[in-house]
Amino acid sequence: MPVNCAWANIYRNMQRIDLNCDMGEGMPDDEALMPLISSANIACGGHAGDEDTMRRTVELAMRHGVFVGAHPGFEDRENFGRVEMSLLPSEVFALVLRQIESLASVCRSLRVTLHHVKPHGALYNMAARDPALSHAIASAVVEVDLALVLYGLSGSHLITEARRLGLRTASEVFADRTYQDDGSLTPRNAPGALIEDETQSLAQVLRMVREGTVVSQSGAVVRIAADTLCLHGDGAHAVSFAKTIRNRLIHEGIGIQAP
Repeated sequence: MPVNCAWANIYRNMQRIDLNCDMGEGMPDDEALMPLISSANIACGGHAGDEDTMRRTVELAMRHGVFVGAHPGFEDRENFGRVEMSLLPSEVFALVLRQIESLASVCRSLRVTLHHVKPHGALYNMAARDPALSHAIASAVVEVDLALVLYGLSGSHLITEARRLGLRTASEVFADRTYQDDGSLTPRNAPGALIEDETQSLAQVLRMVREGTVVSQSGAVVRIAADTLCLHGDGAHAVSFAKTIRNRLIHEGIGIQAP
C-alpha cells in the first residue's frame, strides 16, 4: 500500500472528539479558552450577549480557527437562562429562530460560516426529555440552514428529533457532570451532580471517548455516544482544567476536531 494511503487510513481510524465551550456570556476567560477548543457556542441575545459581544466573540474564534455555533437560550437574563420556563413549542421555535438568525447575521457580515447550534441551560435540559420541544428547536435550525449541526445530549430527544428532520448531529458528553442510569445528567441541584476531582473527570472523559460508556451514580454502565465534549468556561479553574483535558486527550492519541 502506498505510504500516503496508509497514513490516510490511520487518520480515518483515529479516535477524535470535538471540544466545545459556551462563549460570549460575559465570563472572564473567553480569550484564554478559545485556543484550547475546536467549537464555540456563542450566546446570541437570549440568556446573554448582544450584537457587540457576538461580533467580538466570532472575531476571536476566527483568530484561532474555531468553528462558530449559536447558543440560544430562554430570554431570562436574570436567571441566566437556567430556570425552566413554560413555553409552547411554537414559542420555542420562534425564540430559537430569532436568536440563530441574530448570530447568523453577524457571521455573514464577517464572512464566517455558522457551523452549529447548541441550546443553552434550561432549554437544553427540557428539550433533552421533551420530543415536542426538541422538534421545535430542530425545526428552527432547519429553517435557517439544513447544513447546520445540532448539538444535543447524547441519547436524548434533541438528537433523535434532529435526525428525523435530516440534520447532522453531535452527541454531547460532559467532563464535570455525573450521569443517571438512563443516560441523563444528574440535576445540578442534586447531591453529587458536579465532578470536582480532576482525576475522576479525566477518567470519565477517556472512558466515554474510548469505550462509549459512562458509569452512572448508581454504578451502572451506560452506553453513550461521544462526538463533542463540553468544557464549561465559568468555573474558577476553567482554563487549567481545559488545558489538562486537551493535553491528556492529545497524549492518548485522540484528535481534537469539530464534527
